[in-house]
Amino acid sequence: MILRKIFNPLAVVRYMHQELIVSVVLSTGVYLLYSWQGLSFVGLPFSIAAILGSALAIFLAFRNNNAYSRWWEARTVWGSIINNSRIFARQIIANTDHAAATGKATPEAVTACQQEMLYRQIAFAHALRLHLRKEEDATAYAHLLQPDEWTKAQQQQNIPNYLLLQQGKRIKEAMRTELLGAFDNISLEPTLAGFNNFQGSCERIKNTPLLRQYHYFTRLFLLAFMTILPFSLIGDFHKMGAPLLMVPVSILISFVFGVMGKVGEVNEDPFENKITDVPLTALCTTLERDLKEMLGETDLPDKPVPVKGYLL
Repeated sequence: MILRKIFNPLAVVRYMHQELIVSVVLSTGVYLLYSWQGLSFVGLPFSIAAILGSALAIFLAFRNNNAYSRWWEARTVWGSIINNSRIFARQIIANTDHAAATGKATPEAVTACQQEMLYRQIAFAHALRLHLRKEEDATAYAHLLQPDEWTKAQQQQNIPNYLLLQQGKRIKEAMRTELLGAFDNISLEPTLAGFNNFQGSCERIKNTPLLRQYHYFTRLFLLAFMTILPFSLIGDFHKMGAPLLMVPVSILISFVFGVMGKVGEVNEDPFENKITDVPLTALCTTLERDLKEMLGETDLPDKPVPVKGYLL
């Protein structure tokens, strides 16, 4: 996620190099044909570019709005994962502490259960992050699971779903051993089911891209606009006595529309591990810090901080 308010102009130029190259070549070519070769017929009425530009702006706005909606939904879902994980941790800690206070379980058993459940919840968040980004760094949560459970998890196709299954089984086991009360499952199960729904929402966003028609026709219309623009501007600038000025103006206008297109394009897929994505790594680290702190631990991961204006 980009946090910096001012971008490096050179970085922006590198990011938009394809659009800029096309615009420079077209604008320069039209200027040379019109001014040096005397081919005045290459000029087109400006109304053509105006109409096409207006239609393109509406199309870009519609696409960018939908792309941002996807990005914001992804961020909202992950916010719910963080919040409900804290709720889940509070429920586990409070209910198991009650079992120790009433003498139904030993303090040692309660501490072990709390750590196991909360560590597995942290591992779920890390596993979901890697699952969505299609990364293979399973060592990110190896320290949070027992060796045999971690080994078995690596054999699963859907590791986050497997970890939620283990949470459900562990809750039932804790009820049998009276670490949890007979009715604690009434409050814990909806919280646990919520994580399945959140995972499903993330997988829907990941596996269902924005309609490819938007992507294809946006680029097609943008290319058509960039092609027609210098032909539509050269006549007016020639009448002004400054035909060469058409080149930078055409490049500038094309650059503005190109940036609008890129903004929507990068926001379409919020789980690709790019600087424009939802900062899953930072969110998982925040969750790990919070849940370990709820356990009373002091050895916490470093607080996420932006690096060069980016939070990953």
